Order: sequence, then structure tokens, then C-alpha cells
Amino acid sequence: MRKTMLLTLAAVAMVICSEASAQQPIIIKFSHVVAPDTPKGKGALRFQELAEKYTGGKVKVEVFPNSTLYKDKEELEALQLGAVQMLAPSLAKFGPLGVKEFEVFDLPYIIPDKAALARVTKGKVARDLFAKLAPKGIEGLAYWDNGFKIMTANKPLHHVADFHGMKMRIQSSKVLEAEMRALGAIPQAMAFSEVYQAMSTGVVDGAENPPSNIFTQKMHEVQKYATMSNHGYVGYAVIVNKKFWDGLPDEIRTQVRKAMDEATDYANGIAQQENDDAIAAMKKAGTMTFYELTADEKAEWMKAMQPVADEMASRIGKDLIAEFQKEAAGGS
Repeated sequence: MRKTMLLTLAAVAMVICSEASAQQPIIIKFSHVVAPDTPKGKGALRFQELAEKYTGGKVKVEVFPNSTLYKDKEELEALQLGAVQMLAPSLAKFGPLGVKEFEVFDLPYIIPDKAALARVTKGKVARDLFAKLAPKGIEGLAYWDNGFKIMTANKPLHHVADFHGMKMRIQSSKVLEAEMRALGAIPQAMAFSEVYQAMSTGVVDGAENPPSNIFTQKMHEVQKYATMSNHGYVGYAVIVNKKFWDGLPDEIRTQVRKAMDEATDYANGIAQQENDDAIAAMKKAGTMTFYELTADEKAEWMKAMQPVADEMASRIGKDLIAEFQKEAAGGS
């Protein structure tokens, strides 16, 4: 009798534990390296709101901005190990991971405008690039826009000769290394969270960033000049640990995908306005002088950086570069 009672109590306890476990929300830790008030930061918060809403609370999204969990070099490994479920790294981060084809986005002046960008990120090239992440244990969910880069430094950068000997911070990317060397600068790969300090102490002389990143990280307080070059692009890939993603119940995965699609439309929709607002705020602060390249100066920059695509063709893939350029131009 006693044995039967114990077995019954044990069975009841297992049921209670099982039900309690079933009621626990699925946690998605979403880590990123920028401020909450950037396009990516706001996109992450919108995704958090929508994912929890559409799943009826069955999913809980924890957002960790400003490298509070992981820095640039650590976050991808953390995702692969399952220590974090979701990231939105810049596209340049996939080169060091071994998927160097993503560095096509880093090529200078390869994306002429927003319309060209939309054609590429919604096209075959973007889908094929995401497919290359699967063997790395990563599922690509979306492309988020952060805008075109401008140059900042503590001296005016109008001509290519102005870059000679300048220590310019870059993301870890062979393409960006080649870009800076083509300009005569010395590339300095560095985690984003370390850039402000490096600028304030003279470890680096300048950098390339979209305006919203410059403003939210207060780089305009330690850099005197900005050149509106729009020479390159910064975008992000929202990615998730593939094992975690594949293990989600179908209904939950569909709801989370819906939340991501809507958060993507939101993030991409505000990116340009956020950059425009950042420029206006920095001009109002009066600590940084902004300069628009003349047509001749822009042509000079483009000519200097033109060889980078040829130099990187063997690394990225000549055919991929050509396909990217064709999509950007509106070809099918």
C-alpha cells in the first residue's frame, strides 16, 4: 500500500513539474553592440514587443544592447554555442567566421542608393548568402539597414592625400582593410565598444560609421570633422541559433517569424530618418564640422578605391560581385 501511494505521489509530482515546465516561456536572448536608440536598437525592441504579443507570452525576448553581454568578437561564438539565441551583427562580421562572401556588402560604392539596397536585400543574392550560414549552425532571418557611412577624423578629409598615415578604425574585414590602404590610411580593426575611448586617447585618428552610430556613441565629442562621403554601407543580418530555431514548435516559429518581418519593416523604415536626425543633432551641438564632397572630390575617392573590388574578387568571388552589381542596378 505504502509503495503504491509513493508511486502515485511521484506520478502526480511529475505531472505537476511537467505542467509547470510547459508554462515556462521560451527565452530568446537578443544581444547587440549598439545603443537602444539606434535603428538596430529600436528594431530589437520592436521585435521584443511583437514576438511576446503574437505568441501570447509563450516567448519572452530579453534584449541586451551596448555589448552588455558580448563584444563584437565574442557574440558569434556565443550564438553558435547557444549561450545567446539571437544577434544582429553587421554584415562584415561573417568574413572572420568563414563566410567571406558577405564582405561583398563592404565593397566601396557598390550600393549607389537605397533603391539598389532594397533590390539586393530582397533578392537572390541575399537568400543565397543566408543559406551559407546553415553549416555554421546559424539561421538568417532578416537584413536590417543602418545606412551609408561617412568619415570622421580630427582633421578635414577632402582629398585622398588627406588620409595618408591616418590610423582609421574599421570593423574586422579584409575588404575594409583594403579600402583604407587604397586611401593611404592605416586600418585599425577594433571592437565597436572600444572606439570612443580609442578616439579620445588618440589610439585612432578617425573612423567610418553611419551618422546614427556616431551620434549615439558620442563620437562627435571626440572627432572634429565629418566628410559626407557615403562611400560604404553598414547593414546587419538578424540571425538565430539554428538548432534553437529548428527546435521551436511550428506555431511559435511562425509567430516569431511574423514578428521579425514586421520589426524588419519598422527598423528599415526609420533608418534614414534616424541618420538625418543624428546629423541635425550633431550640427546643433557644434562640436563637429560637416563637409560635402564636390563632384570632383567624390570622383577622386571612387577612383582611388576602385581597385578594391578587383583585389577582393578572389576572396569574395568574381561572379558574386557581378551578380550583386547586376541586382543593385535592377537587372534580373
